[in-house]
Amino acid sequence: MPGSPVPAAPEEAAPQHRLLERPAQREAAPWWTRWWVRVLAVYLAARAVTTAFLLILANAQGMNQWTAAHPGYFDFAAIWDGRWYNIVSISGYPAALPTVDGVHVTENAWAFMPVYPGVVNVVEFLTRMPWPVAAVTVSFLCGAGAALVFHRLLRTLGFSPSTALFAVVLFCVSPVSPLFQLAYAESLYILLLVVALDLLVERRYVALFPVVLVMAFTRPSGLAFALALAMHVVYRWVKRDSDPFPPRERVLGVSLTVFSGLAGLAWPAIAGIATGSWTAYTDTELAWRAPYIGYTHLVPFSSWFQGADWWFGYMLGLPGWLGVVTLLIVLVLFGIALFTPPVRRLGPDLRFWIIAYSVYLLAVFFPQSSTFRLLMPLFPLLGALAIPKSRVYRTALVVLFLALQVGWLLVCWGVDGADWSPP
Repeated sequence: MPGSPVPAAPEEAAPQHRLLERPAQREAAPWWTRWWVRVLAVYLAARAVTTAFLLILANAQGMNQWTAAHPGYFDFAAIWDGRWYNIVSISGYPAALPTVDGVHVTENAWAFMPVYPGVVNVVEFLTRMPWPVAAVTVSFLCGAGAALVFHRLLRTLGFSPSTALFAVVLFCVSPVSPLFQLAYAESLYILLLVVALDLLVERRYVALFPVVLVMAFTRPSGLAFALALAMHVVYRWVKRDSDPFPPRERVLGVSLTVFSGLAGLAWPAIAGIATGSWTAYTDTELAWRAPYIGYTHLVPFSSWFQGADWWFGYMLGLPGWLGVVTLLIVLVLFGIALFTPPVRRLGPDLRFWIIAYSVYLLAVFFPQSSTFRLLMPLFPLLGALAIPKSRVYRTALVVLFLALQVGWLLVCWGVDGADWSPP
């Protein structure tokens, strides 16, 4: 059953009669004023700008391990992890884990989940497109779908048409939005995630099961989503007097939480069974941080503190404890931001996801250049950034995002020799 409306600020309230227009009124409106036309127009305009950025960068790109100098767009868009997904699509996963010295596991395909390369393979087979073209096409279409569902989600939460559309603008021009047209799994994952969040807000638990499953085999997400679902179930239980929580929905909510947790553990289990090493997946993931801090074991919630010490101590030549203090300050400020009025406007379920995913990142990931990409699932916060209506503010924010997008492409996407800043 649909969820209760989230309280809205007076200027943001979306009158019910506007959300439920009569068919005759809807038919009378010119086609170019339809919400989905505007969303797609924003998405296409943003992708055109990013394409120009990428073509300029490709023209300046020298020879590298993936392409010749001055590569074409699609070859340039399929480097870095795109090559790993291509390897998965061609040869699958290794039965024996490759090692550097016979002991320490090195980078390998088990870090890359199968749904995205599988979808690309289907598109490649049906259309006879080359793999890079098929991969970029899948990402591009999934990004468009994600923008449409994100707009729908914000309107469901009661955001005004203007605010919802501007949130989509920010979504489409964000610093890591080039991923919507690169051979990475993020575009497909974000589409699945925004669909899952929309279903959660509407409390359509049954429909969530297949989405959660596919999402867990697209990008690591099952454990984080399970935590968000657990908070959702507890919140509904606490609020059951004012917002009924029928027994059927209790059973479905708890079952979905357990299911999501098991889905999150499934890929590491599959890697363990296939390779004979129960730590195959975590050892593979740890290989990507070895160039920074060497080969270590995964100790939950230690990685960001190790990273803070490394970045401040080794890279900046400052006392390592200063990095730890800075990290703690950032975490406190982030926690305070979650209780500010604009973020509260997102409603409890989106905030549960933001908290759960942030905790997950803090628990298992090491901060380095890929962190910008890994922050992408926190996109619901763009809804809060979109609330102010000042034209100066909105223009400045778009300009800032485009500038940061260029910075991200220059630092993370372009390849400069033995590059240590992967996207």
